Formats: sequence, structure tokens, C-alpha cells
Amino acid sequence: MTSDRKSASAPAGQGSRRLAETVAGLIEKDIVKEGLPAGAVLGSERELIERYGVSRAVFREAVRLVERHQMARMRRGPGGGLVVTEPDPGIVRDAARVYLRHAAVSRRQLLETRTALELAGVATATERLTESGIARLTEALDTEQRLMEQGVTLGHARNLHSVIAELAGNPAVLLFVEVLAQLDQDMVQEKWEAGGPPEEGGREAAERSHEAHRAIVAAIVAGDAPLAQHRMRRHLQAIAELLPDEASE
Repeated sequence: MTSDRKSASAPAGQGSRRLAETVAGLIEKDIVKEGLPAGAVLGSERELIERYGVSRAVFREAVRLVERHQMARMRRGPGGGLVVTEPDPGIVRDAARVYLRHAAVSRRQLLETRTALELAGVATATERLTESGIARLTEALDTEQRLMEQGVTLGHARNLHSVIAELAGNPAVLLFVEVLAQLDQDMVQEKWEAGGPPEEGGREAAERSHEAHRAIVAAIVAGDAPLAQHRMRRHLQAIAELLPDEASE
């Protein structure tokens, strides 16, 4: 029996909530360690209660926590048990955005972090680029163009940044690029709705962003990672200047 398993058998004085959190952590760790895919059954309730050495009440509270984290769910009936599920990245992104807004993150802080992530992502995406990757980048640019022609001037450009991050093959980069890009867009939109630049100014900014994206993609397709990074940095600096970050000045 490992030390982790022993930690599940807590002293009688320890709160059941804390014990349930410990067991939930062990369950999630086992799912990852065993590499279980969505749909796999970790075990029946009886088997898992014995495996983790806790009461049924504590185990069921642990399952509720695991279900909240979208790591697994309990399926009742014959052939049932704790079934591994696929976490929804949208819920994770929303939770991260709520936390950062609550922490009063500034646009300057967002863009500093985003720049570091996106420069790393664009370099890796350039190195890993395939023909299908080129097709996806081209499609993202075409979608931007269509949206601008339809009058969409805010939020139209986020997709390309997500595509580049995804082509880098790093789930952490993709997750946080999407979180930071969406959060920055939320801040910009709030300022504009409160009396920011006129629609024409938004159109001009969208066109400049689109041209910057075309230049970044051209460098990626050419296999020139330093140039792609240079163009991405310049593009993100332009985004930073779109609205002053009053909270950090």
C-alpha cells in the first residue's frame, strides 16, 4: 500500500469533507496515471470504497467532487461504476477568466503573459507546420476576411491565435492563449460600450489586425520562426495600444 493510499485512511478527528477531497485527488491521480480514456470504468462503488479505504458517505462526497471537475461520473445499474469522462475545456476557460477578473488582472498584465505564450507558440507551430496546418491557417484568414465584410470588427481575430496555439501541439499554451485573448476582448468591449471609439475606428483596427495576421502566417508558412515571432510581438504591441490600461498607469 502506498503512502497516498494511507493518507485516505485519515484519523477519526479529521473532517469528512477534507477526507473526501483527499480521496477525490487520489481518484483523479489514478485516472491520469493509468491513462484511462473517456468511457473506461475505474471500478464499481464497492470496489473503490475498498480500494481507498473509506466509508460510503465519504466516497460519495469524493465522487461529487470528481464529477464537478468533470473527470468521471458514477453510472448506476449492472455494469456500472465510476466512468471516466472528458473534461470540458470551455468550463475550465470560463473559471480561469472569472478568477482573473476577480483578481483584478490588468490589460498590461494580460498582454505581458499572452506575449510570452504566443511567441513560444508561434515558434513551435512554425517548426511543426504541415500541409494540413497551412490549410487551417489559410481558412482562419479567409474566415476573418468574411467576418469583416459582414461588419464584425471585434472578436473576429481570436480564432487565428487559437489555431496557431493548437498547431504548436501544447495544450497548456492553447488553453491559456484562449483564456487571455477572450478576457482581453471582454475588457476592450466593455470600454467601447462605455463610450470608446466609433464604429469606423473599430473597422480600421480590425483591418490592421487582419493584415498583421497575414504577415504572421506568411512567415510561419515560409518556415521563418524569428520573423514570425517578430511580427507577432509587433502585432500584440499594437493590441496593447488599442486602449490604455488605466488601472496599471
